Amino acid sequence: MKRKMLVTSLVAAGFIGCGTVGYSGGIGSFVSPDAAMTRPVPDPAVTATASKVSALPNFEAIAARYGPAVVNVSVTEEVKPAASVPDRPQLGPSDPSDPFFKRFQTPPRRDVPMRGVGSGFMVSPDGVILTNAHVVEGARQVDVKLTDRRVFRARVVGLDQRTDIAVLKIDAKDLPAVKLGDPAELKVGEWVVAIGSPFGFENSVTKGIVSAKSRTLPDDTYVPFIQTDAPVNPGNSGGPLFNMKGEVIGVNAQIYSHSGGYEGLSFAIPIDIAASVGQQILAHGQVTRGYLGVTVQEMTQSLADAFGLKTLAGTLVSAVEPGGPAAKAGLEPGDVILKFDGKEVTNSADLPVRVANLPPGASVKLEVLRKGATKELDVTLGKLGNAVVGTAEAATHSRGRLGLMVRALTAEERQPVGEGVGLLVENVAGPAAQAGIRPGDVIIAINGTLVTSARQLSELVAKAGRRISLLVQRDNVKMFVAVDLG
Repeated sequence: MKRKMLVTSLVAAGFIGCGTVGYSGGIGSFVSPDAAMTRPVPDPAVTATASKVSALPNFEAIAARYGPAVVNVSVTEEVKPAASVPDRPQLGPSDPSDPFFKRFQTPPRRDVPMRGVGSGFMVSPDGVILTNAHVVEGARQVDVKLTDRRVFRARVVGLDQRTDIAVLKIDAKDLPAVKLGDPAELKVGEWVVAIGSPFGFENSVTKGIVSAKSRTLPDDTYVPFIQTDAPVNPGNSGGPLFNMKGEVIGVNAQIYSHSGGYEGLSFAIPIDIAASVGQQILAHGQVTRGYLGVTVQEMTQSLADAFGLKTLAGTLVSAVEPGGPAAKAGLEPGDVILKFDGKEVTNSADLPVRVANLPPGASVKLEVLRKGATKELDVTLGKLGNAVVGTAEAATHSRGRLGLMVRALTAEERQPVGEGVGLLVENVAGPAAQAGIRPGDVIIAINGTLVTSARQLSELVAKAGRRISLLVQRDNVKMFVAVDLG
């Protein structure tokens, strides 16, 4: 079985080869006279519904009106040749062998230019273009080609790796520009149109539907992707995704694929996030984000049972950075964040995006659930630097007995955990193993009580009910794991 991979770069590189075109014919089916006589009379209501379903939308107007605003982005970067041994022995000019070896000396190696192709679209008539950061990152030269065949040398105003958005600028006026829409109004199942340069084929138009919204992909904490089945391929990166009103609602960025080509799963960056990043780059040359200082994880049924919650609302706080904005506001591990800035938090991926979209210094209210009671906390957001508002992956759950073999931490192992707290898991079996606990994990707390010894852990487990929650540290990431004791 081929391993699935997330293709984060949809930049077509190299040459475009010649393709073959084939024809697939169909064979009609025959119906006997007797079968024809017994065929039921069509229901008018069903026929009318089928007629509406079979009538596909017309994408001609979108392609004609906004296709000229979509550009081909060609990038050139220099690739250093691999190091090699000297072409000839290092001999002195007086050596009699030197003239002989000089005849076979090769010219010095030079940097080799490597070219790639992506897409972009103009957001203003004066030549401001949005594209993906991975399209132009590291490029020595960026050229933009319009549908009228004009080519402009583009300047990279700035890029943001966290959202994979870059801003380009060309010196031109009165250019066609797109209209921006609101991704919040987008509905699953709605028709969408992608325009770009797959494999260098400029201004190619493809269509599909919205498959899902707010998708979280690996290493993309700050982007709630729009998933579609619109065909996009290498070269489509940075191109626009339109709704049926002709408004851009996303920037095509990634695909999920076995082969590296389109297989039905395409992902676009919502345009509101892309536009916000672009405006900050144009105004300040960089992007600043709010910072909360927590690690959160998805609330599952097992964790909800372990915490005594009746619903799966909110997101669970598994760690709070010491001295960070959340810690100063009084947030604690085990709290469940129900609302952020007055709006409900629906899942763990929702919170980092909303925090990052606010400016540093913004004051917001948090509504949290702590030990069955709700309370409000006032927090002033910090500035996101190298620290990340992360999410921890919740472990799986099963039934059985606890089955942990633990020992006290050494002085070196205790440093990231805290003095006098935590037990190192040396061996694991039963329900703990089935719940995802691994050797090397550090058990910090059980049901909110800090663990200081193996005896205390056994006593707490003996007094616990059917389900318990363990606070575990793994590779400097803290997470809650629900264990069903049966």
